[in-house]
Amino acid sequence: MISTQILIAALWVMLMLVYLLGDVLRIFSGDFKPGEIMGKKVGQAVWLGISIFMLIPILMIFSTLTLDYSANRILNIAVAALFLVFNLFGLPSYPSWYDRFLIVVGLVFNVLTIGYAWNWVV
Repeated sequence: MISTQILIAALWVMLMLVYLLGDVLRIFSGDFKPGEIMGKKVGQAVWLGISIFMLIPILMIFSTLTLDYSANRILNIAVAALFLVFNLFGLPSYPSWYDRFLIVVGLVFNVLTIGYAWNWVV
């Protein structure tokens, strides 16, 4: 049986791959305009904020594998819930079917992360 800790870390890896796949598809489909978000030019501060926010799931992979049980459980539930809410609100802003599909897949990964962390017993 695979440990809950490994399963949750794998869910964070899967989430990051889904985000990356969405970005790659967005570039190849032509839905991406360099330097813009939703048709508006954005500055370096916005890109820095996005990079920090998108670094969180990567840090969660490491945290899940290194933190003790109680901190791990609380942190995984809280962060997965944050990403769940963030993506739920962002879902309507994506016009492409592939983007919406991938966001729904990411939401499923978030729900699974919350479920595994919630039911995690040592």
